[in-house]
Amino acid sequence: MKILVIAESINIEDSSGSKANVALIQSLLAAGFILKVLHYTRKTIEISGVECVAIQEKKWNFLYFLSRSQRIFTRLTGININPFIENFLGFSFSFFNDTNSIAKSLRKEKIFKPNLVLTLSKGASFRPHYALLKCPELHQQWLAYVHDPYPFHYYPRPYNWVEPGFRKKEAFFRSVSEKAAFSAFPSLLLKEWMGSYFPNFLVTGIVIPHQSVAYEIKNKEFPSYFKTDKFSILHAGNLMKQRSPKALLEGFLLFLKNNPEVKEKAKLYIIGPAQFHEELLETYKSEQNIYIENASIPFDEIYNLQMNVNVNVILESKAEISPFLPAKFPHCIDAKKSILLLSPYYSETRRLLGDNYPFWSEVDDVEKIAELIQKLYFERHSENETIDFTKLKSYLGNNFFKNTLLNLKR
Repeated sequence: MKILVIAESINIEDSSGSKANVALIQSLLAAGFILKVLHYTRKTIEISGVECVAIQEKKWNFLYFLSRSQRIFTRLTGININPFIENFLGFSFSFFNDTNSIAKSLRKEKIFKPNLVLTLSKGASFRPHYALLKCPELHQQWLAYVHDPYPFHYYPRPYNWVEPGFRKKEAFFRSVSEKAAFSAFPSLLLKEWMGSYFPNFLVTGIVIPHQSVAYEIKNKEFPSYFKTDKFSILHAGNLMKQRSPKALLEGFLLFLKNNPEVKEKAKLYIIGPAQFHEELLETYKSEQNIYIENASIPFDEIYNLQMNVNVNVILESKAEISPFLPAKFPHCIDAKKSILLLSPYYSETRRLLGDNYPFWSEVDDVEKIAELIQKLYFERHSENETIDFTKLKSYLGNNFFKNTLLNLKR
């Protein structure tokens, strides 16, 4: 089977979404599919064993002129007029020019003749999906990968942002649900969630989880802040506004208070962008058992830490449901270390780990979190125990992925 991949970015340093997209591509390659990747990363990037073509941005056209003029206007005046533009048009001038650039590149692709066309995006962009709508000749081969809810107002609470031009964004995604021959979601709960808004996704949808792929750590030296002789708990990744680390921090300190003998032996690491929680995090930086790095860290360094800490933390929002599968979930499974899951009861991660998974707590239950950390320290750390995630490793692997694609029915 020949698969043409249209990816918004294959730069693993720019977002967790791009990391997940590259893992999908690598898994397809490992499964034996013939691939070609068109990407809009805006720079030359190669994936070993895959033909990668950088899509060029269309310039010297009216939309490009408008988008650049808008940027200059905003820079000179400090006034952001994009919400007004999106209220009227649904999307920004840059969005329209980008999707035209991608569509133009697709129309030029005459030789490859794919059996399947896979669109991959990141964040709330979905530019490759919009571009595919402009190419009806490819709709019967189109597999639209939907990594997150869209538009934003379809996120579960406490996410509650209504975007400018939301009705046009709804219409856009309704077209995706109706025109794409197939759709795919990283989680079963997300497929069901999006299907409640766009019912055709329940007809065309399949589940393709974020992939577990081999990664060779380039620099195995630990950063100076990481202490290998301590019981280490790591939360790595972007802390969005709705994902508060307060209960995790308080639960860890309560664990130390209840067990003063381990104060010199345990450390909590909070690493990754957390601009919405800067004020909160500042109040904990003086704690000697807590290390906080409010910044983007190279993936290689983070992955090395994930493989070597005692506990990886998956922290979700306080909500009734979390249909998301975190992009770092496969890394946590690869590490074979305990996962401290802080999530709603109805969570895709909890569904996969199982109802009886012992190290789960609601996000805001400080006492339960302290109790779980204590159990992890005294039961798992003392035995240096690794976790057998064999079934999940298989679910996140290329054989499951391959069989899912080969069983697609039009």
